[in-house]
Amino acid sequence: MADRKIIRARHFVEEALSESLAEVPVRANLPADSEGSGVLGRPLPRLDAREKIAGVARYTFDLRYPRMLHARILRSPYPHARVLSIDSARAEALPGVLAVIHHFNAPEIPWYEDSLLFDPHLRYAGDEVACLAAETEQQAGEALALIRVQYQELAFEIDPLRAAVEGSPVYHAHGRLSGGRVSRYRRGDPEAGFAAAELVVEGEFRTQVAVHNPEEPHCSVARWVGERLLVDDSTQAVYGVRECLAEALGLPESRVEVRSPYMGGGFGSKLEAGKHTVMAALLAGRTGRPVRIALDRREQNLCVGNRPDSVQQLKIGAGRDGVLTALSAVTHGSAGAYSASASCCWPLMTLYACENVEAAQHSVHTNAGRARPFRAPGHVQGTFALESLLDELAERLELDPLDLRIRNHAERDQVYRIPYTSKKLLEAYELGAERFGWRRLHRPAGSDTGALVRGVGLASQIWWGGGGPPAGATLKLNGDGSLRIQAGTQDLGTGTRTILAQTAAEVLELPLERIGVELGDTTSGPYCPLSGGSMTAPSVAPAVLDAARQLRSALLEAGSAIFERPEGDLSYGLGAVHLKEDPARCRTIGELLGELRENTLVRTGLRAANPEGRIVQSFGVQFAEVEVDTLTGRVRVLRIVAAHDIGRILNRRLLENQFEGGIMQGISYALHEERVMDEHTGRVLNPNLLDYSMATTFDLPEIEVLTVPHEDLEANSLGLKGCGEPPIIPTAAAVANAFYNATGLRIRSLPLSPDRVLHALSEG
Repeated sequence: MADRKIIRARHFVEEALSESLAEVPVRANLPADSEGSGVLGRPLPRLDAREKIAGVARYTFDLRYPRMLHARILRSPYPHARVLSIDSARAEALPGVLAVIHHFNAPEIPWYEDSLLFDPHLRYAGDEVACLAAETEQQAGEALALIRVQYQELAFEIDPLRAAVEGSPVYHAHGRLSGGRVSRYRRGDPEAGFAAAELVVEGEFRTQVAVHNPEEPHCSVARWVGERLLVDDSTQAVYGVRECLAEALGLPESRVEVRSPYMGGGFGSKLEAGKHTVMAALLAGRTGRPVRIALDRREQNLCVGNRPDSVQQLKIGAGRDGVLTALSAVTHGSAGAYSASASCCWPLMTLYACENVEAAQHSVHTNAGRARPFRAPGHVQGTFALESLLDELAERLELDPLDLRIRNHAERDQVYRIPYTSKKLLEAYELGAERFGWRRLHRPAGSDTGALVRGVGLASQIWWGGGGPPAGATLKLNGDGSLRIQAGTQDLGTGTRTILAQTAAEVLELPLERIGVELGDTTSGPYCPLSGGSMTAPSVAPAVLDAARQLRSALLEAGSAIFERPEGDLSYGLGAVHLKEDPARCRTIGELLGELRENTLVRTGLRAANPEGRIVQSFGVQFAEVEVDTLTGRVRVLRIVAAHDIGRILNRRLLENQFEGGIMQGISYALHEERVMDEHTGRVLNPNLLDYSMATTFDLPEIEVLTVPHEDLEANSLGLKGCGEPPIIPTAAAVANAFYNATGLRIRSLPLSPDRVLHALSEG
């Protein structure tokens, strides 16, 4: 029987169900803890920590090649306009400028649904008009100012509610809504559910547009070597960028190589190829020289995506016992100038048990930068509204908010109506509440008095993070006992290298200093999916495990031949094959490979299929304590206790890093971040790090991370779930509920900035 087969694989990537053919192993997956070194789970430092601290790690932004040119992009100053003409003669005549490309001299490369790389129809202030390459960045910047463009200004709209109604500008063939229609969901009979409810609460909640702002900006370096295109790109998807470049330029994928060995964050904004990458490749082709393009902070805030805003009308029906009878939501969010999702109802549809649910989600085109996935897209916005209104319901019913959530715990998935591979949310509630002191600290809202008042709140979380095939990893075991891992995934700064090395070391019992990991290269690593949706570790680590087990089996087979004994008489440990009856008689890896007359033993492992009839989800709860200064309006988060169900832990230190970063982003979203636009000009007013407020280390509260100890071996061979998105999802909701508990005032719009808080306090 073959040890591999091809299946149709299904798994969630962000909010979309992905389907593709995938080759998967069919041999049985034994629990990983049957293998011996105990290195998995240990809080080991990152393998690349020294390189990063010493500045040796080369990020795309750092790269410089001989004769490299620098590119800059001219962007639309108007939120909606048509390009009538472009005169680039003065720019081209400037010393140091080698090429200028725009709609009238560049190939027509399709982009998005009904647009072009350089489209004469400009749909937001920041849309790409032209791009040029020069010897220096300064020359490129000076040349941009010399390009003369004649524009025809058009009517625009930046508000999603106004943009959705008849009479607002339409600038896509499919209409005002992304995808051309409302996204609708319905189960049961919501009307009957509300009619049967003994209590109904409803409210409108609003969340703001937030910008990714990763530490390393979006950047690419493109160069041609003969007929091959080599691209260094700061990306979360080297294979996705390769596919996009090949399609845009009409090249076979074998002639395109994409590399991203190190990158400084993306949070979802780098899950797809950017226009700037294709422009760099075009300019490199025209000039015959490497071309570097790095977006500045203004461009980062305008053009590479955002977490869309939301206006959410929610309604909850329940009995006097707190059991939910119906849920409904109507939401509007800014998809931006091009097709994207602003949906945010998945938590309402799935988090709690309820037979009668409906949701109508409007992803509305506005004349603003396009929405993109941003660390748990939709879930952060939706969880804020749902968990806030659920707290209002608890207060009206005179129930503890935690008890209300426990009463509505869902035993199985609510949308697909199938069991979870595992769910430990009730255990997380108990663990977190006890450590936080919830029963002791939670009091009626507004109980505290004085200038500084304190309160506590909580919020629950659901997310996918199960990963899946196709994903592969090649392991090369050398005669000197060293190991090289190659995989076509990316390390976003999350420690992927380290957990992959720990996975291999668990099986082969090699010291980590003998293991090297090569990531982010389409030529050396087998295909791996994009790094998003919390799917990297649960997709790629099982592939490494599979390859490591194959290597260990091969070593035992070699030992069997050398000792002329059955494999059952042998054991493997600490990089050697031993006779069980006489452990001193052994052969090391070097000796085994020497007798095999092989310098390297190579095996490629694959990620197995996800289980049929089951769904992989992660769960959690966060408890927050806040302090509100009623004189200044400042809200300070004092403490967060996060208790989550994410399966097996591969590295405790890296896990806590992920949670601390995600929680800080959640606090920043709750209290600080907001893209501000001028409704009269359609321009962003704070496209920089000076005026766009974000949380800093001075806002860091006490954070305690708790995990429910278990392995979800139905989910994958390692028993883990992804932990990238879960930390940020419930934070803003927990902080908002704690604010209400402190003040007795419910603010239904984020962020909870001092001006908004003072206004609410003055209104009483």
